[in-house]
Amino acid sequence: MTDAIGYELLGDIAVLTAQNPPVNALGYDVRTGLWEGIERAEKDGARAVLIYGDGATFFAGADIKEFGKPPKEPYLPDLCTRIEASPLIVVSSMHGTALGGGLEIALGSHYRIAVPSARMGLPEVLIGVMPGAGGTQRLPRLIGVERSLDIITSGRQIGAREALDLGIIDRIEDGAPRDIGLAYARELLDSGAARRAISEMPAPEPVDFDATYEAVLKKGRGQLSPAVAVRGVQAACELPFAEGMKRERELFMELMATDQRQGLIHAFFAERAVGKLPELEGVDPRPLAELGVIGGGTMGAGIATAALLSGLGVIMLEMSAEAAQAARGRIEGNLQGALKRGKIDQAKFDHLTGTALRLSTDYDALKNADLVIEAVFEDMEVKKQVFGKLDAVCKPGAVLATNTSYLDVNEIAAITARPADVIGLHFFSPAHVMKLLEIVVADKTAPDVVATGFALGKRLGKVSVRAGVCDGFIGNRILATYRTAADHMILDGASPFQIDKALTDFGFAMGPYAVADLAGLDIGWATRKRKRAAGLDPRARDFTYADKLCEAGNFGQKTGKGYYVYEKGKRGGTPNPEVMPLIEADRAAQGITPRDFTDDEIVRRYMAAMVNEAARVVGEGIAKRPLDVDVTLLYGYGFPRYRGGPLKWADMTGLKGLLDDIRSWAALDDYFWQPAPLLEQLVADGRTFDDLNKDAK
Repeated sequence: MTDAIGYELLGDIAVLTAQNPPVNALGYDVRTGLWEGIERAEKDGARAVLIYGDGATFFAGADIKEFGKPPKEPYLPDLCTRIEASPLIVVSSMHGTALGGGLEIALGSHYRIAVPSARMGLPEVLIGVMPGAGGTQRLPRLIGVERSLDIITSGRQIGAREALDLGIIDRIEDGAPRDIGLAYARELLDSGAARRAISEMPAPEPVDFDATYEAVLKKGRGQLSPAVAVRGVQAACELPFAEGMKRERELFMELMATDQRQGLIHAFFAERAVGKLPELEGVDPRPLAELGVIGGGTMGAGIATAALLSGLGVIMLEMSAEAAQAARGRIEGNLQGALKRGKIDQAKFDHLTGTALRLSTDYDALKNADLVIEAVFEDMEVKKQVFGKLDAVCKPGAVLATNTSYLDVNEIAAITARPADVIGLHFFSPAHVMKLLEIVVADKTAPDVVATGFALGKRLGKVSVRAGVCDGFIGNRILATYRTAADHMILDGASPFQIDKALTDFGFAMGPYAVADLAGLDIGWATRKRKRAAGLDPRARDFTYADKLCEAGNFGQKTGKGYYVYEKGKRGGTPNPEVMPLIEADRAAQGITPRDFTDDEIVRRYMAAMVNEAARVVGEGIAKRPLDVDVTLLYGYGFPRYRGGPLKWADMTGLKGLLDDIRSWAALDDYFWQPAPLLEQLVADGRTFDDLNKDAK
């Protein structure tokens, strides 16, 4: 027996205890220990076996330390089959999480019991594969095809109560997993219960698997793993169990070889690495109990909502009593959504909108706040006025944060006598929903203020990324460049609607022009005017069609018309017929003869612009690592997760080919298509962006 599995014989019940902290991952030692434990129980004359996890959880899934390494026997599918084939009654007692292989071990057992707080699921599709140890074969036999497809193709976790209702587990019981498992095993033996192997149950009733496959592929915007998992469930209906297991393994191995699996694994690890920064090792964050928010519009109300839900007290500052009440209404509306979804109960809602939330029109109300976030109009002079007042009233050690999307945090910090306390916290709207938080570190920001920003992000449930100071930081700076590439393609002959379709077919949640309508076209209009006022480079290409849309009062979804027309009660929009005449007029005025673009060319140019600017952002140190860019685009900009992020996509696509394309396009526009020095260096050295991630560890 390995140390990872403990063995005890209590009368006629053998107890196998997983002891592989922190999550009892199903690594080689655990698999070997379980196999040997079953064999030993059979030799020792036991009549039943109890499997449970010591510590915080049952088996929480595969061992991530084994990802990318050749598998070692005993393989997990064989182990599940060996457990199920035992002549003894095998009981799994679950607490914490039973995910992926953990649930497959439980399905290989004959009976399953769980504590009320246990959660379980088959999340393999979220990392680009599918259940590969019998999940697609046993679960449909146990609960039917449609319920199994919901669980397997979504990768979602389910609670013990739902699992009991579905028939995945046999009982819920409060208590220690060992105690309730032993009592259940004894009860089964005393009642004369028989072994109950799922593999021996009848094959489930089939559905229209071809239609289901297509629907799942469409819902996943081209992600393969959920759709391929449908074929695994199909095998459970059409093949004998042993052949179905073989087919499941074939499908699993096909997915293991895909770029999508590489992309999703990269996203999985990047999300965990993004907050681990050498500069924060040993640095404690400042205490956080009370948060101030200045400005109660959509953004400020969203920030306040997220803070309230995390247990922080919030002081909302507005310019007038009427504006403060309007802010309260927005916050209460957000919290009503949480109430309806069951995230909070009525008592919690009453507390959050009562004692936890205070409204004021007086800056003195912020004098005891530990951290204040301004979410006022995106104007440097307005923000400087706010920070001047904060500097005067906030207590020593209070963190002063700006929610700016583009503006210079150093310039804002310089208005105060405490620049070390100033940081940028760039939330994404709606702030109580969107997961990304850019933490913008200015030249004089103190390390413990940076640590406080990350601590706040973690408390709010955000994925936080460190960014340096520049126009737009990481995400919006890169966005400005790839949007410019799209705008150039429109001048040269593509339509906004073709571009949006090509990019949603690529896997983006929305195309850039649909996104602009959602955000409000007035935002881009203001940015263009600001840049023109500062002086455009004479080599830069400019356009007027988007300005004319705004001049006519068409700002996108909020006005009912932008690039698309939006009708009340209808989802999405239809192309605005006024757009193409404006574009054609712009082309004519600039003497441009339009040409056709293929969808592949649109994607290639758009992505090359994104990668090239991202390489500049990393090369200049605005992002510390390529993975910081990938996480930013994944969580803030709708980049398809199964492609890993723009720089992981670039590595898989080939950096040399991208650089060659950029150089060829530079022959016609050497201002926009200037190769990033870092991209050139990586190609010259035969290295990848992922090599830089490894260097940073």
